[in-house]
Amino acid sequence: MLTISRITTPHIPAVGFALALLCSATVTPARANGPVLEPPAVCVSSPVSPAPATSASSALETRFASDAFVRTELFFGSERPDLPEVTPDEFKQFLDVAVSPCFPDGLTLLTGKGQFRESDGKIVQESTFVLVLLYPLDARRESNVKIEALRRLYKDAFRQESVLRVDDPRAVRVGF
Repeated sequence: MLTISRITTPHIPAVGFALALLCSATVTPARANGPVLEPPAVCVSSPVSPAPATSASSALETRFASDAFVRTELFFGSERPDLPEVTPDEFKQFLDVAVSPCFPDGLTLLTGKGQFRESDGKIVQESTFVLVLLYPLDARRESNVKIEALRRLYKDAFRQESVLRVDDPRAVRVGF
């Protein structure tokens, strides 16, 4: 497993992203070194109010002890036409700027090697970033909108044909 260290990237050239409420992406032309991202609008439009300090601990204990969660895995390929592969630093920026605002409670990142048949029939072998998300069953609809916004954003920003999504149809119980 590859560990991606925290980086500061003020020098990466800008690619503007404006996502409408329903997560449509508008992209401005990219510069040579890659995109600078903004979080999807659905992930920042309605901040969650913090619970009172006295009940927060007991509410979290109850929630994680008894609520059902859904598991989604997203497979982000790295091969790009006429450009180098998406680097771990570029993907780390995508995680920090776009994914974390959508799923601030946590996630797991795995890396691997994958294979994909492009629309022209060519088989591409590439590095793959696998994102594992667990979220409450009762937040499934809201999470689905966020996940689809992230998939579109990654495809547009990094010139991908697709981002593979796998949803486990069974609710799981998790403990933290």
